[in-house]
Amino acid sequence: MVPFQSTDIVDLDQRSRHIFREIVQNYLKTGDPVGSNTLAKTGSSGLSPASIRASMAALTSSGLLYAPHMSAGRIPTHAGLRLFVDGLLQVGDLSEKERMEINNRLADQPVQQALDEASKLLSGIAGGAGLVLTPVQDLALRHVEFVPLSPDEAMVVLVYETGAVENRLMRVPAGTTPSALRAAGNFLSMRLKGKTLSDTRDRILKDISEHRHQLDAESKALIEQGIAHWSTHKSTERTLIVRGRSQLIDDAKTSENLERIRILLDEMEQKKELISLLDEAGKAPGVKIYIGAENSLFSLSGSSVVTAPYRDAQGKVLGAIGVIGPTRINYAKVIPMVDYTAQAIGYLMGQKTTWTSKDE
Repeated sequence: MVPFQSTDIVDLDQRSRHIFREIVQNYLKTGDPVGSNTLAKTGSSGLSPASIRASMAALTSSGLLYAPHMSAGRIPTHAGLRLFVDGLLQVGDLSEKERMEINNRLADQPVQQALDEASKLLSGIAGGAGLVLTPVQDLALRHVEFVPLSPDEAMVVLVYETGAVENRLMRVPAGTTPSALRAAGNFLSMRLKGKTLSDTRDRILKDISEHRHQLDAESKALIEQGIAHWSTHKSTERTLIVRGRSQLIDDAKTSENLERIRILLDEMEQKKELISLLDEAGKAPGVKIYIGAENSLFSLSGSSVVTAPYRDAQGKVLGAIGVIGPTRINYAKVIPMVDYTAQAIGYLMGQKTTWTSKDE
């Protein structure tokens, strides 16, 4: 493959730009190399095969196209796809029907189920695997309350500054009194108001160990147990939801493509790296696209990833979503769909602000 020569779209003359656009569009539609005879017959340039071949040779020498397996046709390189996406792709908007489908599939269900549905939705409509990174729950708190459920179990109600409410179930020593639960809740509410659990964890534990506050042994034990469960590890733990792996295999047309998909599936097992990728995407103001070797995680399979962050009503990034698949995914369709789905999830998170987790 010819090294990319840092060509910009403005460096291409009108003929080369037209031919380049038609080659990429044909490739994204069929996945097959595109030849000069095909473009002369089906394209709109009106040029002869010889003229088209001359332009194709120039595009190949600049690193935008290459010929796989000595084929007479050409397909875009990863750099060529990047140039096309940045400079020539016409991204439309979703239809009202498509927006309603997304909204309806996410509505009227708990947050965790809605996020899982979003991953399925992205996979089904985009033709790749859908990715959803669940929110970090390390948010500033407003109030903490312990509610007794049974002699050895309590529900801890965490009210965040954003208005979100999280209910956590935890074991408590048998016989824990209601007064101890109230004292523990009042103590934590006072110390945590406007702060995150991870910010104040060490300070609270130190104050308790040095007996700086008038708490009975039961209340201290509850606080220490709660802090242990809600430490940084627990509060920043995210889940990566991946749906649509089988669809990637079904869409593979050739043994070569199937091998690429096998490599991609192996790469997708690296959950930590995938989470890092989506975390990085969360720093972008909107949709972010990785094509092929632009991301080291998918350099072997040469896959593309389209991602977008979803935010709360205050604009704080809660998580990210994405679609991953072969480089010939339908960018014009996937980009607005990922963008709108991220917005829909952000709106949903503002409406469905209560969820329950169980500490083991």
